[in-house]
Amino acid sequence: SPTGNSQTCLQAQEEIIEMKDVFSVKLKRRRFVGQKKGGTLLGITIFKCLHKEENKLTDCAIHLNNLSEDHCHSWFRHLKEILNGFQNRPKSLKVFVNPSSHKKEATHIYYEQVAPLFELADIKTDVTVTEYEGHALSVLKECELQAFDGVVCVGGDGSVSEVAHGLLLKAQIDAGKDTDYIPTPVRAPVPLGVIPAGTTNILAHTLYGIKHAVTATLHIVMGHIQPVDVCTFSTPSKLLRFGFSAMFGFGARTLALAEKHRWMPSNQRKDFAFLKTLADLKPEECELSFLPLNIPQEDSHENDRITLLYLGSKDQWHKIQGHFLNVSIMAIPCLCSMAPRGLAPDTRLNNGSMALIVVQNTSRTEFVKHLKRYASVKNQFNFPFVETYTVQEVKVQPRLKSGPDAKENTYLSAASAEGNYPWNIDGDLMKEASEVHVRVHPQLINLYGVDTDDLETSQATCNCI
Repeated sequence: SPTGNSQTCLQAQEEIIEMKDVFSVKLKRRRFVGQKKGGTLLGITIFKCLHKEENKLTDCAIHLNNLSEDHCHSWFRHLKEILNGFQNRPKSLKVFVNPSSHKKEATHIYYEQVAPLFELADIKTDVTVTEYEGHALSVLKECELQAFDGVVCVGGDGSVSEVAHGLLLKAQIDAGKDTDYIPTPVRAPVPLGVIPAGTTNILAHTLYGIKHAVTATLHIVMGHIQPVDVCTFSTPSKLLRFGFSAMFGFGARTLALAEKHRWMPSNQRKDFAFLKTLADLKPEECELSFLPLNIPQEDSHENDRITLLYLGSKDQWHKIQGHFLNVSIMAIPCLCSMAPRGLAPDTRLNNGSMALIVVQNTSRTEFVKHLKRYASVKNQFNFPFVETYTVQEVKVQPRLKSGPDAKENTYLSAASAEGNYPWNIDGDLMKEASEVHVRVHPQLINLYGVDTDDLETSQATCNCI
C-alpha cells in the first residue's frame, strides 16, 4: 500500500509503473538519529525517472508500505533482478570533473546533483578531478577501460572534446593502430556520458535537448545510448584530433581571442571576443576541397540550398577557392539556445555525413544578418554568400597573405605562420597552420542520450557562438 492517509487507501486507486522507467529499489527502514544500520523495516521505495516538459527528466520516489520482512525482501529481490536485466545500464563509471569549467561550478554540480543519483542507482564511480589541460587525456591513455561500463565528463564542450578524443585514442592504442595516421579507426569500447557544466554545452544540448545536469545524469543511469558519428582532423603527416564539429575563420578567431582573456568572467569574455572579432572582421583566403556524399534523392532533407546529390564519379573531389569569413564542418546538428534548429540543422547524429557550411566574404551588415538567423526559425543559409554541402571528407588549405615578403597566393607552410590559423574543434582551441584533412567515421562512438529528432523543441539556455 502506498504511503498516505487511510482515506487514500480506501479509494483503492491503481497506478501502473513501467519497469523501464525504474532505476533503483531500496528497502525502507525507520532509524533513530545517528543510527547507520538496522532499524524497523517499513516497506520498499521505488525510484523512477519522470519525463517532464521541455525534455527535462527528474527522479521521483514511490514508497510502498508492508511490515512483513518476507514480503519486502521477496519484492526487493525480484525488482532488483528485473533492473539487472536491462543491458545498457552502467554498473561502474570512470568520471572526469573539470573544476575550472565556466564559473568553477562543475565540482559542485557533480557532488550535489550527479553523484547522489549514481549512488542511488548502485553505480560505482572512479572520479578524477582534472588539474591541468590534457590531464584527462593522459589518464585515459593509461586507463584499463574494460574495468568500466562507461566514461563520464562533467564540464563544457572543451572538456568533453578532450575526453572523447582520449577515449577514441585509447581504443586505437589498444587495437595496435598507428596513432599518427588512422584512415579506419576502431570504435570506442565504452559509451561516453556528458554532464553539462561549461560555458558552451552544445554537445549536451544536442544529446538531451536541454542544459540540465539531472536530465543528463538520468539518461546515463537509464542506459539511453545513441551511436554517433565522429570526425578525424589530420594534417598530411599526423592525426590532430577526434571531434564532432569544427569552425575555421570567424568562429575560431572568436574562440582564440576569448582564450587570451581567460581572466575575464566567462560571459563577458565571450561577448567581448565576439564583438571585437566582428569589429575586425576579415576573411581567410583558402582552398577548400571536398568529397560529396552520394545520397538517394528520396532520402534528401527538405532544403533547396543544400546540394545532396552529385552526379558523376563517387570519388570526385570538388574545389572552391576564395575568401571566406567562416567555414563550419559538422557531423552533428549542434543544437543550442542561440540556434534551436542547430548550427547544422540538416545533418544528424549518425547519418554518416558532415555538413560543410561556407560563408563567403560579404559586408559586416550582411554577415550579422546571417548570424541573427541562427536564433530564428528562418533558414540561416538562405543568403547568396552562404553555401552548404553534404560531404564525407574535406580538406582546408589556407593561403599565405600577400605582402612585401610573400608571393601572391602562395600556399603557406606549417613553419611560415604557426598559430595564425586557429581552429575551433568542439569549443577547444587548436592552432594549426598547414592543410587540415577532415573525415567522417560513421557511428564511431556511443554517447548517452537520445536522438534529437525525438525531442521536443527546446529553448534551454546556453551560451555559444
